[in-house]
Amino acid sequence: MLNDLLATRVNPDVPSALSGLFVNDPDPRAISFAAGSPNESLFPVAAVKEAFNTAIDTQGAHLFQYQSTQGNPDLRAKLAARIGKWGRVTTTADHVILTVGGQQAIELVAKALLNPGDEVAVEVPTYVGALAALDLYQPTYYGVGLQADGLDLDALETTLKRHPGIKLLYTVPDFHNPTGITMSVAKRQQLVALANRYDFIILEDSPYRDLGYDQLPLPAIKSFDTEGRVIFVSSLSKILMPALRTGWLVADGDLLAAILKVRLASDLEATGVTHAAINAYLDVNDLDAHVTVLKDHYREQCAAMVAALRAYFPDEATFTTPAGGFFDWVTLPADIDVDQLLRSQVMPNAHVSYVPSTNFYPARDVHNGMRLCFSGLTPDVIDAGMHRLGDQMKAAVRGVKPVF
Repeated sequence: MLNDLLATRVNPDVPSALSGLFVNDPDPRAISFAAGSPNESLFPVAAVKEAFNTAIDTQGAHLFQYQSTQGNPDLRAKLAARIGKWGRVTTTADHVILTVGGQQAIELVAKALLNPGDEVAVEVPTYVGALAALDLYQPTYYGVGLQADGLDLDALETTLKRHPGIKLLYTVPDFHNPTGITMSVAKRQQLVALANRYDFIILEDSPYRDLGYDQLPLPAIKSFDTEGRVIFVSSLSKILMPALRTGWLVADGDLLAAILKVRLASDLEATGVTHAAINAYLDVNDLDAHVTVLKDHYREQCAAMVAALRAYFPDEATFTTPAGGFFDWVTLPADIDVDQLLRSQVMPNAHVSYVPSTNFYPARDVHNGMRLCFSGLTPDVIDAGMHRLGDQMKAAVRGVKPVF
């Protein structure tokens, strides 16, 4: 059989962590809290259209030629300056690589670092897309829990002592996907100290860091890096437009060289046309002013979600109160299987969807949590959907059949 000729990393019996994540409900009453999508009504379509025209008019045919492996140098310089201003990372365009979304950045790091069986620490729960990228390189995972101020560093150190071969730690420190939690500045400093002591690399994935509702971005973990062992990854998908597929990473020394080497094998370069247009957009538009508009909207949507959780969910449920980003995380009693509940009760009867917690754990062994995304919905729709979902959760907790 042809399946016998496939690499073990694409074993057809083991689906991608991203496969089937968002279950489609064709019912016109359906409300989805599943996909982590920005609010498309806030996309600066006219300004980006003008930026594409400007890039083409300025560069002509040369714009469509092969470009730099690292990506547009002017855009890289702007991004280096941005992470210097808001993240306190001292870097230059030479240390920035533009990628096809933040997802490719994660995959390139995994490709550059991991051999089958290599030990990787991840927050649990963690971003499902990172698991999908890391899974292809067949690591051995160790999950480390989260606290209200981010990664549990005592638990991490215990894990490091037991497993001194851990090579990589993956973290989403700012308005975490899926929980909405933000890592404290003190823990960012302590995490780098642990990396130096136990000799591992930190992959800092921070696509939401600009979207703090009432605070400026915290210093990046990378800003405390003294040995070049932190790789910073971000994206323009959440603050500009996802379809531009523009992510970026900052790395140093041997790590930078290794990532560039695997990048050459993957796609030679990301799209120069798009990067030239984004650069033209940034030349004449105030990205920070645009981000302020986004934060005002997302603050309102998050408030609607938290209010609905308080109003409609059972007392037995606990949930986070994000200070930014797109997501809230709900934990129900241990005997509630939210995946089974979604398919057998919630979607057929209430026409509401979410992402069950199993998707965010390497072993897919935690069944009583859910990620709710509020970013693409109006407060009224959030309230209506959460009312329906809350009724389902109350019925499940109380062991009764809900009335429709």
